[in-house]
Amino acid sequence: MKNLMVRTRTFTMLASRLVVMLLFAVLLSAAPFHAKLAQTPPDLGTASSYAVLARQAVTLTDSTIYGDVGVCLGGAITLTRSRIEGARDYAADIAYDDFPTPYGDFLIAYNSLADVLCEGKPLTGTLDGVTLAPGVYCFDAAATLTGVLTLLGSSSDTWIFKIGNGGTGALTGTNFSVVGKTSTGETWQACNNNVYWWVAQAATLTVSNFQGTILAGAAITVTGGTFNGAALAKTAVTLTGTEFASCDNGPIPPIVYNYNSIKVTGGGQIPVPDPVSMGRATFGFNAQPDKKGGAKGNFNYVNHVTGLHVNGSVDIIVVLTLNLDGSPKTVLFVGTWDGGSYFVTVEDHGEPGRSDEFGITVTTAAGVQTEVRSQRVISNGNIQVHK
Repeated sequence: MKNLMVRTRTFTMLASRLVVMLLFAVLLSAAPFHAKLAQTPPDLGTASSYAVLARQAVTLTDSTIYGDVGVCLGGAITLTRSRIEGARDYAADIAYDDFPTPYGDFLIAYNSLADVLCEGKPLTGTLDGVTLAPGVYCFDAAATLTGVLTLLGSSSDTWIFKIGNGGTGALTGTNFSVVGKTSTGETWQACNNNVYWWVAQAATLTVSNFQGTILAGAAITVTGGTFNGAALAKTAVTLTGTEFASCDNGPIPPIVYNYNSIKVTGGGQIPVPDPVSMGRATFGFNAQPDKKGGAKGNFNYVNHVTGLHVNGSVDIIVVLTLNLDGSPKTVLFVGTWDGGSYFVTVEDHGEPGRSDEFGITVTTAAGVQTEVRSQRVISNGNIQVHK
């Protein structure tokens, strides 16, 4: 009987150890499984066919969208010197014959991504010069991005970025580029089929070359640059001077023009109102990048109604929109003068210059805007972007 009890006790101890070892092995095997599961692309459902989708409004100025655009019932799609190469849906939240709605499917995908677990430590910094393998990456709060982010993998891999994983946080990108590369250095288009940006609040991109699908809890605002992918927002989407394409409609052709060698010159006049009739303002400028990464040149502007005279240097120059051949079309330059700073956009529509455009904002040293003239066709003169 003693031997039987000893054997029984020994067997029980061995069984307990085996159970513990088995559970430990299951946990180890489950870790990579969950990581892989977390990288599964979200199901956008009927929202996947849209380049831009918003609840309230889609507003385009000097922009082009290659893809379908949708708003909810009662929403507005507004175009100013812009075009949409795709369908327009003004009732993206209305189900027909019990079929799912695009906006409803977007909300489902947005909520499902909110629950996806992050991998590793939270991200910090601007992501400039950072290279990331496929995975799920999170910013606990807001993210301010600039420079070049490289996604190392292939177009069949998945990257998910969560901005504001703690519940609040906006995405702000300025001169921010997303580049896809293989291990051998070949580039590929990320577009909207494998790179996702979940944002707790608003997303704002300025003069960026962005790739992926943004799912935003508030508005999406894009100024200048290019956007390959999709913009889905709970409120509104606003594009200014942006070329926007979804993968379903083909990516935007790669930019091949060397913008470091551009030079912009011009002169002429624009109409400005006076108390009795229409007056005029005259301008003249030359601007180009310098060898230090900034800009050089001069700008002169006179409002002959108010007497405002701006005469200053050029400090920054940026290309906002492109022609079909990849050459600059709309150029922004910024500078300073004795009274403060100025912000100018010019657009070259070819010769003889009758359709060229000019816009200006003048700000005092105290930050007060004293002159705001939206971009408009010049009444006399010529603007040239030299290639």
